[in-house]
Amino acid sequence: MLEKEITFDRVVRWLIAAIIATALVWLINRLSSVLLPFFIAWILAYMIYPFVIFLEKKCRLKYRVVSIVVALLVVLAVLALAVFLVVPPIIEESLRMAKLITVYFNDTLASSEFFANIQNMLQSYASDNSLMQLVQHSSVMDVAENLVMKAWNFLSGTLNFALGLLGSLIVILYLFFILMDYEKISEGWIRYIPAGQRNFASMVAGDVKSGMNAYFRGQSLIALIVGILFSIGFLIIDFPMAIGLGLFIGVLNLIPYLQLVGFIPTIILALVKAADTGQSFWLILFCALMVFAVVQTIQDVVLTPKIMGHVTGLNPAIILLSLSIWGSLLGIIGLIIALPLTTLLISYYRRFVLKETDKDIQKQSNKEQKAEENK
Repeated sequence: MLEKEITFDRVVRWLIAAIIATALVWLINRLSSVLLPFFIAWILAYMIYPFVIFLEKKCRLKYRVVSIVVALLVVLAVLALAVFLVVPPIIEESLRMAKLITVYFNDTLASSEFFANIQNMLQSYASDNSLMQLVQHSSVMDVAENLVMKAWNFLSGTLNFALGLLGSLIVILYLFFILMDYEKISEGWIRYIPAGQRNFASMVAGDVKSGMNAYFRGQSLIALIVGILFSIGFLIIDFPMAIGLGLFIGVLNLIPYLQLVGFIPTIILALVKAADTGQSFWLILFCALMVFAVVQTIQDVVLTPKIMGHVTGLNPAIILLSLSIWGSLLGIIGLIIALPLTTLLISYYRRFVLKETDKDIQKQSNKEQKAEENK
């Protein structure tokens, strides 16, 4: 027997709640380009806020604005140092990569039958004076159209750069103002919730905060370690652009399973190295895939269980489905919050629909974690 009778009034409330939720998803998706700078600034503010408080309380900086400026300068200095240490090797590897590509095009493509056929076709086309006829019959409008297209490409490139710069400035402004009133923003929002719903809203906010905190910190640490491991592995096998490719795959690892995109540049670099050194392409690719396999094994067996622990406890199929659904609904923002939000929804479903207690949920999570570790 059901604990509560399903009435017409209850069904109407469910429908209204579903409509409101659908409208919110549509609105967030519609405004994602506007909300993304604020969302990025909020994440940065959350990461920098403890350092700002440390400067304000422990270092006794009198004004909050001074603490914020000092914190931002320190962060920029650390980033500049990281760039100074990382960029020169990447530039060196990029120059080496350019030489490999040049060798590949000059020695491999130039001697191939495909390139020879194209060259013969162009020579016969030119010998028939077809090219001269084409130039003679080109109208002024064609030349003008070409010039307009080049001018438009230049203007669009300049506009994209300006918009990118403007977006960065907006993020910095958001970041500064959020840090100025961080406590009011993070704690004062509850006053805008109806009094009868404040306890539930506060509980949801607390769960979201704890889930986001654990997930982002854990996943960021895993991504950093994975990027370093990939760089070391590629250096060991003398793979082109080892450090750059390894760090790139590490950044992709911020979103689970997105590091699979790293296979594309890996295959291209293996092909170019094979053309330059004369080694077997399949042997080079096999060594690169072994690096992927070893790092992925370390990540799945050691890093994820130890660092992430019981943060998500989601099946890999559920993870992929979650990323697909939330990414489709909310774009980049959805990919970022997909896993902690899915974990929260599953927890609330078990708590309020299946009427499971927190102890039951924890027991089941422990059983699933042990079963995953024993595989």
